[in-house]
Amino acid sequence: MDDLRVDPGPGAPRGLRVPAAELVEQFSHASGPGGQGVNTADSRVQLSLDLAATSALDEVQRARVLERLATRTAGTVLTVTASEQRSQHRNRRAARERLAALLREAVAPEVPRRATRPTAGSRRRRLAAKRRRADLKQTRRPPRGE
Repeated sequence: MDDLRVDPGPGAPRGLRVPAAELVEQFSHASGPGGQGVNTADSRVQLSLDLAATSALDEVQRARVLERLATRTAGTVLTVTASEQRSQHRNRRAARERLAALLREAVAPEVPRRATRPTAGSRRRRLAAKRRRADLKQTRRPPRGE
């Protein structure tokens, strides 16, 4: 198995290289397509990486990745599963691509939201809707007694 390479992007200008020794692959029976071989071939792949121990990330990247992927990890171990293909080899490739994509997204710094002002048209529509609603409620009131 080769090292996992993550393409360069925001947060990782030179990309990332995860050593093959840090990746753990497990194989099992996959449900789905496979014909007669579906019950005998171990084609499902589970690829795991311990985010806290990997040498591929610096401390800033590690903190960012652990925070962003907290819902997807068991402790600090991120696991990706692939079982769509009949071939174990293709599922291995798909799992590696998914793991690389998750790391690429998680390592990118958050882009701050740019504050904008409401347009004149949206303000006009909002006030018109408020006026219609107030008129509707006005018609529901009992008539004034004089």
